[in-house]
Amino acid sequence: MTNLGAVEGLDTLTRSLAQRTPDELAALLTRHAEPLSRRPAPTRLRELAGALWSYETLHHTVLHLDHPRLHLLAATARISQDLARSAAPVPAAPTAGADYQSLMAHRLSFPDLATEPVPADDAFRALGAAAPGPARDAVTTALELLYADGLAAPTEDGAIVVPPRTPQLLAAHDLGVFTPVAPRFPESAVPETAVPDSAAPESATATAAAPEASAPAAAALRDESQAAASTLAATLDRLLAALAAQPAALRKSGGLALREIKRLAKAAGASEARTRLLLDLVLAAGLVALKRTPAGITAVPTGAYDAWLAETPGERLAPVLTAWTTLWAIPTYTPFGETPTALVRGEDRHAPALRHALLKALASAPADEQPSRLPAGASLSAKPSGAPDRRPGLPALLDAAAWHRPLAVVGEPLAEDRAAHILDEAAFLALVAHGALTPLGHALLATSPADPEALRSHLLELLPPPVEQAHFQADLTAVVPGPPSAALAGLLSSAADRESEGHAVTWRFTPASVRRALDAGHGAADLIAALAEVSAAGPLPQPLTYLVQDADRAHGRMRVLPTACCIRSDDEVLIRELAAHRALQALGLRAIAPTVLASARPPAETLEALRGAGYAPALESETGTASVERPAGHRTAVPSSGSATAPLALARRLLSG
Repeated sequence: MTNLGAVEGLDTLTRSLAQRTPDELAALLTRHAEPLSRRPAPTRLRELAGALWSYETLHHTVLHLDHPRLHLLAATARISQDLARSAAPVPAAPTAGADYQSLMAHRLSFPDLATEPVPADDAFRALGAAAPGPARDAVTTALELLYADGLAAPTEDGAIVVPPRTPQLLAAHDLGVFTPVAPRFPESAVPETAVPDSAAPESATATAAAPEASAPAAAALRDESQAAASTLAATLDRLLAALAAQPAALRKSGGLALREIKRLAKAAGASEARTRLLLDLVLAAGLVALKRTPAGITAVPTGAYDAWLAETPGERLAPVLTAWTTLWAIPTYTPFGETPTALVRGEDRHAPALRHALLKALASAPADEQPSRLPAGASLSAKPSGAPDRRPGLPALLDAAAWHRPLAVVGEPLAEDRAAHILDEAAFLALVAHGALTPLGHALLATSPADPEALRSHLLELLPPPVEQAHFQADLTAVVPGPPSAALAGLLSSAADRESEGHAVTWRFTPASVRRALDAGHGAADLIAALAEVSAAGPLPQPLTYLVQDADRAHGRMRVLPTACCIRSDDEVLIRELAAHRALQALGLRAIAPTVLASARPPAETLEALRGAGYAPALESETGTASVERPAGHRTAVPSSGSATAPLALARRLLSG
């Protein structure tokens, strides 16, 4: 036998792909986007068929098969292999010392390929699903999903063809006994009805109903999820703002240096592990890209970040959560002996499948009526001090998860450690709370990567719209009772220092913060008017108005000239005071006129020294007008591969021939 059967199998798959609509083919391309991205883009359907059935792609794809699909694929491959051997008996294995021709003849006979079509009834019979019942229903659904994912294809007479190298792919795995229904966690009993997998195409899947929790437990889950989502949105905002102000430099060997992670963690107000998680997520979501510069590679926000800022807090989380489901890494998990880093392309192909399996298992777990909060970083096997031992253990969760993604769970080294970090990430992302899946977690499971609208709708309900007004206090603070809009946060941050986070955000006005606004080009009258416009209580408190006016009177009394770095002021007494100031001796100031001092330092250093000594200088241009000092905003282009229309455009090109 030659590989003719394998060629015919690819022909069958190609014909099956050609019968799909552009949207259906685009959905398949989206589901297999990660492994396909590591190969040249196909230009014909036959090339796509070959890519789908390549050993490398299959090695990734089978990780995402649940128990019924995996058993059906393995059983069909075994039958096909037996039929192929019967149709063309394989020459006897060469004896020791056989010549080269005998060895090659045996090699080229392809004795272990599954190349023969299999009657569907034979595959059903092999799994004990010949008669009507739950087993047959589960296998029927599994076959439809294998067809939808391109892991099998129907012949014209209804037989099944599978990838020829499936036997070799699954040979090392013990799949156990076929179980058509999913076990419910934490119970060991099997539900009465089959639970199809919601990660499959929505059109072919019936989503299992989640167990209903009591009203107190449901309210606790929603409150916990809402609080976590609000914190996540604020943390993301601070992290991306820090990157926009100062892009992060990558090491020559790749990944962020520890000092950069520490800097960004401090700016975001998060732990280093969770900062690494968010960095990888914003990179995968296209909000950040790696830019090559003469000094090296830096991580810079993309143009998509500006559009992201204009969205509501709920809408901002949608691309980040969607990116987490497909991430080839567990960013908060660092194996022993490795250095933690971020912004490195992940190589953990098991991570998305393990992540999905854990969430699916938790989806069947009812929340406790009196749930206890799981400490950050703790696994499900831990329980709060003094609490009754009712919390199911992590091994039990992995046992339940194994049905949903067997090859990503069973026999995997360090599965418990990896699962514990995934669960901690899920809690931080507002998907898991109190050992159960939150409503947001259910919405993420039910969302297709190609159409995240259901997730966005839930997030809009979960997080309130941004607050457009602030409450200004006589103690020179401004309080926003909720997440501020981007415009409000930008205005307040330009003239005040952010002091606190949480359900209410506080800014404090100081002489230095108001001076910063004046340096950036705000006029005192315009700034007061802008603040009054967003005031929830009408006119601004007098202390705030006086602060802005006093800062304006002091602002610009002296000027720093870029040319020769001179300081000039019409106040001759002030000029003499500066020349004699001990704190300014490092500037080497000397009088060149009654109203002019020359500095030995550049304008930026001179401005910094004067401000550090308590003065309020302004920068003057060569034309004699005041220069506006605005902080630099860094952006780079959005990677072309991040386009949401790419799969659909490719699908249309392939179907058009």
